Amino acid sequence: MRTLINLSLLLCVSAVSGMAADAKAGKAVYDRACKMCHGADGTPNPAIVKMTQVQMQDLKGPEVQGMSDADLKTIITDGKGKMKPVKTVTGADADNVVAFIRTLKK
Repeated sequence: MRTLINLSLLLCVSAVSGMAADAKAGKAVYDRACKMCHGADGTPNPAIVKMTQVQMQDLKGPEVQGMSDADLKTIITDGKGKMKPVKTVTGADADNVVAFIRTLKK
């Protein structure tokens, strides 16, 4: 019985680790859905900042990089402040975008 339980736990852990976010796929989604405002390298687009009069965080900076993955995903899917939810980025795509944002770290 103990062996069966251990095997079940091992399979669950393997399944979860096999579903890790993909930064490369996240870059493709980011380029399509986020880059216009947040810039290719995570630096806010000055024209968008001027037009919206919103102070955007640099995605490479410690304020954003210090957030949890769950918080970043929530901001993407639910919005925050004047940032509207990105309705085209959900589920695994949102996880992948978060993984891509992590690659921008200074």
